[in-house]
Amino acid sequence: VVVEDQPDVSAVLSAYNQQGDPTLYEEYYSGLKHFIECSLDCHRAELSQLFYPLFVHMYLELVYNQHESEAKSFFERFHGDQECYYQDDLRVLSSLTKKEHMKGNETMLDFRTSKFVLRISRDSYQLLKRHLQEKQNNQIWNIVQEHLYIDIFDGMPRSKQQIDAMVGSLAGEAKREANKAKVFFGLLKEPEFDVPLDDEDEEGENEEGKPKKKKPKKDSVGSKSKKQDPNAPPQNRIPLPELKDSDKLDKVMNMKEAARRVRLGPECLPSICFYTFLNAYQGLTAVDITDDSSMIVGGFADSTVRVWSVTPKKLRSVKTAADLSLIDKESDDVLERIMDEKTASELKILYGHSGPVYGTSFSPDRNYLLSCSEDGTVRLWSLQTFTCLVGYKGHNYPVWDTQFSPYGYYFVSGGHDRVARLWATDHYQPLRIFAGHLADVTCTRFHPNSNYIATGSADRTIRLWDVLNGNCVRIFTGHKGPIHSLAFSPNGRFLATGATDGRVLLWDIGHGLMVGELKGHTDTIYALRFSRDGEILASGSMDNTVRLWDAVKAFEDLETDDFTTATGHINLPENSQDLLLGTYMTKSTPVVHLHFTRRNLLLAAGAYSSQ
Repeated sequence: VVVEDQPDVSAVLSAYNQQGDPTLYEEYYSGLKHFIECSLDCHRAELSQLFYPLFVHMYLELVYNQHESEAKSFFERFHGDQECYYQDDLRVLSSLTKKEHMKGNETMLDFRTSKFVLRISRDSYQLLKRHLQEKQNNQIWNIVQEHLYIDIFDGMPRSKQQIDAMVGSLAGEAKREANKAKVFFGLLKEPEFDVPLDDEDEEGENEEGKPKKKKPKKDSVGSKSKKQDPNAPPQNRIPLPELKDSDKLDKVMNMKEAARRVRLGPECLPSICFYTFLNAYQGLTAVDITDDSSMIVGGFADSTVRVWSVTPKKLRSVKTAADLSLIDKESDDVLERIMDEKTASELKILYGHSGPVYGTSFSPDRNYLLSCSEDGTVRLWSLQTFTCLVGYKGHNYPVWDTQFSPYGYYFVSGGHDRVARLWATDHYQPLRIFAGHLADVTCTRFHPNSNYIATGSADRTIRLWDVLNGNCVRIFTGHKGPIHSLAFSPNGRFLATGATDGRVLLWDIGHGLMVGELKGHTDTIYALRFSRDGEILASGSMDNTVRLWDAVKAFEDLETDDFTTATGHINLPENSQDLLLGTYMTKSTPVVHLHFTRRNLLLAAGAYSSQ
């Protein structure tokens, strides 16, 4: 299959033609290795970053020019020197032993076309350049110039810890320029509207014969301050749907619930309610819970989507058209009358996909549900009729994740074709295509202000995209395995990410910096969620645990001075143990989803596995 967006394969690979003497490759490499290992400590850590990209390019060059035995011996001799987090890449590499193998391998082509980025201080770079030019080691110098992008900064060289925190992705680190653009990470202003008083509360008080309490009348409600957040995007930067009356009612409910919200903190941890899926038909592959926690949906490997009501209120479909015509449209309870009692049940099953369902997402107004599948489609279902309304076709390969915008109408999907797409429910074609990742887009998340989208990928990077123009405005590197979960903090300033490496990394979006690392999980992190006011970060993992972290403390005194931003000299505190507030084991249930209710009760979900 010829993939259109690939540059001409032969042109890419022909860059390997200017070859040196194949028998000297090992000598070149070991010479450089000796030079780096004997250099001063302050330069050694930085220059060691060269080992991996040079190793890969020299190996591929040998393979491309059909020196198979030299390539094999080169691989055998030096692959053990590479950092442990490149194991998976090396496994792929070791299977490429003939020129023909390189043609079909997308990962390798990407490695070939994108320049591997290294950040090195000026002093270390001068040292390297001098060495290579004295030795007249042109082969290595050619590769450095052709295939590496060296981002040189002035100042102290970075330490081994500082480098290790940031490297590990398929294409090295991000260029510092990549994280310079301005990002409007503030929240949009909440619309103002009147809140009716609670009639029921007052009647209740009268019955007991107590005098009515005078409630201070709120003219307009907005728990957020009325002032526009200085970091917020303009209200109309991207067109958002108008609020319907039902949305306003829901906001009122939300505020009443918020008034009863538990203030969480190290002294007051949330209760956790765990939903375990038993006999999960060939495996549970996705879960979502509505914002008001009234419904839960599961996507399954048998290609079904199943929706449950988790309140005593059953799920009902709208009556048939013939029955609807008989209803008095003017009656007060018309919304109740259109529902068909005969269809009431706790569970609805939605059939339509022809492959495992990898992502599900409820619309904020709870009228719609999205699901995405291995069959390459994203489907939009009505929760009024429990039928499929649209199938969005754009990805020709499995779609790994999908999510509705916090304002509804827009949604995002990401898949095996290495791009994320932005859609609107009433358009068949995507509105934006976000291209740039070098491997599958494994998870997608909207920023709370809906102007940005974060994507995590199997290339071990996280990118932040601007919905307005499709530009990539942040690239975060540091994870050592594919990313499987993303969560924005409620104030929009921070992003938490989890991956197969079992680490949760914390990022400051405005400054484009890594600001923390939470260690504790021993397996892939599939779920991350901040509590409603952002005091606690919950993480759920394949290691069958839910862990709670002190988010306030994690983001407290960040060093985000200009120097750090300029050079990427980040000093991560080794304080995971102080930040970890609790670890909760399940018997044998990997955690697939986490959700804080409006009152800060934590809901978790997963499928029991009998292994």
